Amino acid sequence: MNNKSEPTNFNKSTRFNFALTWADVNNRPYRQEIVDLANKIGRTKAGSGRESIPFGPEYYALAPILDNYQAKIAMHLEFREKLSAEAVAAAAGEPLDQVTAALEHIAWAGVAFVNTVEGVDLYWQDIFVPGHLEMINNNKELVAKHPEVAEAFYYFGGKKGPMAVGIMPIGSGPMRVLPIERAIDGNSKKVTYEEVSHHLDQASVFSVSDCSCRTSREAMGEGCGHLKEEMCIQLGHAAEYYIKTGRGREITRAEAFEIIKKAEDNGLMHSIPNLDTPGHTHAICNCCGCGCYAMRLANEYLNNDIVRSNYKSVVDESKCVACGECVDVCPTNAIRLGQKLCSKTALDEPITKVTPRNTEWLEDKWNHDYRTNRKNALDSGTAPCITKCPAHIPVQGYIKLASQGRYTEALELIKKHNPLPAVCGRICPRLCEEDCTRGDIDEAVAVDDIKKFIAEKDLEMATRFMPVKRHDYSDKKIAIIGSGPSGLTCAYDLAIDGYDVTVFEKERRLGGMLTLGIPSYRLEKDVLDAEIDVIRDMGVKFETGVEIGRDLSLQELRNQGFKAFYVAIGAQAGRTLGIDGETADGVFSGVEFLRRTNLAEQTNVKGKVVVIGGGNVAIDVARSAVRLEGVIQSDLFCLEARDQMPAHPEEVAEALSEEIGIHNGWGPTRIIAENGKVTGVEFIRCLATVDAAGRFNPQFDEADRKIVPCDDVILSVGQATVYGKLFDGDMVNSSPRNTIDVHPVTLQSSCDDIFSGGDVASGPKLAIDAIAAGKEAAVSIHRFVQKGQSLVFGRDNHTYTMLDKDNLDERIDYDGTERQRIAHVDGQVSKTTFKDLRGVLTEAQIQKETARCLSCGASKVDEYLCVGCGACTLKCKFEAITLERVYDEMGYEIDDLPKAILKKAVGRKAKIMLNKVNPFSETR
Repeated sequence: MNNKSEPTNFNKSTRFNFALTWADVNNRPYRQEIVDLANKIGRTKAGSGRESIPFGPEYYALAPILDNYQAKIAMHLEFREKLSAEAVAAAAGEPLDQVTAALEHIAWAGVAFVNTVEGVDLYWQDIFVPGHLEMINNNKELVAKHPEVAEAFYYFGGKKGPMAVGIMPIGSGPMRVLPIERAIDGNSKKVTYEEVSHHLDQASVFSVSDCSCRTSREAMGEGCGHLKEEMCIQLGHAAEYYIKTGRGREITRAEAFEIIKKAEDNGLMHSIPNLDTPGHTHAICNCCGCGCYAMRLANEYLNNDIVRSNYKSVVDESKCVACGECVDVCPTNAIRLGQKLCSKTALDEPITKVTPRNTEWLEDKWNHDYRTNRKNALDSGTAPCITKCPAHIPVQGYIKLASQGRYTEALELIKKHNPLPAVCGRICPRLCEEDCTRGDIDEAVAVDDIKKFIAEKDLEMATRFMPVKRHDYSDKKIAIIGSGPSGLTCAYDLAIDGYDVTVFEKERRLGGMLTLGIPSYRLEKDVLDAEIDVIRDMGVKFETGVEIGRDLSLQELRNQGFKAFYVAIGAQAGRTLGIDGETADGVFSGVEFLRRTNLAEQTNVKGKVVVIGGGNVAIDVARSAVRLEGVIQSDLFCLEARDQMPAHPEEVAEALSEEIGIHNGWGPTRIIAENGKVTGVEFIRCLATVDAAGRFNPQFDEADRKIVPCDDVILSVGQATVYGKLFDGDMVNSSPRNTIDVHPVTLQSSCDDIFSGGDVASGPKLAIDAIAAGKEAAVSIHRFVQKGQSLVFGRDNHTYTMLDKDNLDERIDYDGTERQRIAHVDGQVSKTTFKDLRGVLTEAQIQKETARCLSCGASKVDEYLCVGCGACTLKCKFEAITLERVYDEMGYEIDDLPKAILKKAVGRKAKIMLNKVNPFSETR
């Protein structure tokens, strides 16, 4: 402990004032009987460096729940020695009836165990952790009435954690990771005490309770989204206690196995109280790295030895495809995506350069922000495809599954990240291909065409993938406003968690801009409808023709029980240029024009059409116009040079093949009209679109002008959002661009229950960007509607770094197969129909194309950070990651542990001294 005379910055609580030193106590009045009891339970001595002091965590845990008499009686209980009320009354010299009442309260509060043995209630004490602090926090009534007990649990770890860094022998911590049994099945070196089934088979009484760590976090408003309900299993005497005091629900052994499996399937790992007797325990906890206080010792203080199992994760890189599934569930961030391809210079891959085993470990080496600074990839980088995709879809993973003919599994992997793969397979601009390493050799892998082939399975009822619901939160209603890609994605993810989701769409057709803004020759609407049908079959309800703000207000929805809202109404209106003639008959916005054509409404566009704009929407408009009966010619004019057009090059090439005129380097000055009807547009030559600083600042040649005769003008120069009365009565802030102002990570608006994403929040972007936003919104909404959850702690930050292709060894072994392509569609044919004439790769082509992937990425394991839980092994579809037994530590008797710690501490101190004089040591 710090010098008693020095105040510390230990306390971070805004409600209480926790003390680490007597200087922190600062002469506040306190109850000595509570201090004495804290030292008794903690097996610490007053005046020692480990003592319990007033307003320390132990004090705050006991003071609000025991009166002086109860504290006095508790002083007569013994450590793990069962005593009757009569024995305690005799020791205390107090009346039996009063002692009995006090003991009943003490046990109910969590400051003593109680079991009924041969009709007699017997009481005893254990240690604080794992023990009384968990028991106290599993008393829901106490946590609600006295939130300081929840914070005391957290601060106890903050006090004891640093003391134990580097000095605990492996297998000796008060809590220890128990490997997932499925991860060690078949391992010839495993022993029975490492098996979950061994502990369950030994017990005869079982209970299940809420997770005490997550209960504490929740009470502090710092939950991580992994909810606490019915997470931890008690065995034997602990189960009897939990059932007797109402902390837990009695369950059968079979139910215990079911709870264990569900936790594992949801990415959780196990830890057990480790100080009963070696090889035995009284509980199995289902933990997450972002909520568990035992795992905090590894994550915040990097004291991984205190909790690790006898195992470590090992990756077979020849099988690994860097799908990232193992990264997602690793509780210590020990697994990150790295590089499989050889480099010219060696990569610096170990995450942990120094450890507390041989280094002084002060606060500058702790990781206080471990709940917000997780990384998905090593700093040296990983595959470009997963890095560049806005939704970080594991491209390498589904390509490998497809190469093995495992198409349904490939579809499942895609849909974990993108519920609209068939849609994206047709419209995505292929950011994943832009930096594909294969493209530096010949051509990029045809990622989108592979995805399109896989996603065809989703279009047929018999082969579509229907996700299994993880939870049942149907008591909470969520409203999604807008049925575009972002809204549909948010609805999909919330439906998987079992929420009651309703999507409100003001148009009569679902799909937002996927339906109204993308022509059918790029996206047939039955493709979109099929993927929406999956979401509908998951239980999501859809209300069409309902405009929120006009037909229903947000407040009326709140009155109907909706707990949160995701506003994803897109940018559904076109922008104008502010030039003369824009109000003439025959001038349309590109967005409105596409809306009418997609709904098969009359546009009255005919003759010669001029489209103004250089983006993908402008290309869609020009190509849609040329397909209309009565249109003679469709010409597109834009400021940008051909190689600087915002439109995707492939889209430009297809437009040219359909004989659409693309005129680069021209800016409109006015629209010419006669008798109110468009007759032409005047253009001026644009010399540059940006200035020397890179800002948009077009430069024109005033002397170079021309007039282009036309019958209709369609403006595709940007999009805007029309809110109507959506936010009447709600204070929702907007940005200077008239988008909804949201938190960059959580997507929460200035109105707490309103979240927003997609174009309405970001401005016009890609469908895959909107999908990524929808997923983040679902994470936030889940946390928002559940009590005590933080919107930021423990969430995936998607921190990917692309590998350095300049450092790749030029001797890359690769398949020489050329890129596979779908049959070419003649522009003279395609422009005659709104049908999508593009085909799909054949299965034979898929096998050839998937073989072209260089498999750039692989998962990398930091051996020190890994605690051997095995969660990673359950998620791997390729048997690429396994657990290897590297230690043989069973644990210690609690009375033998101090000697083992002392021996370890002495050895560590010697190592630290040697490192201080070693000029080559990284740990100096």
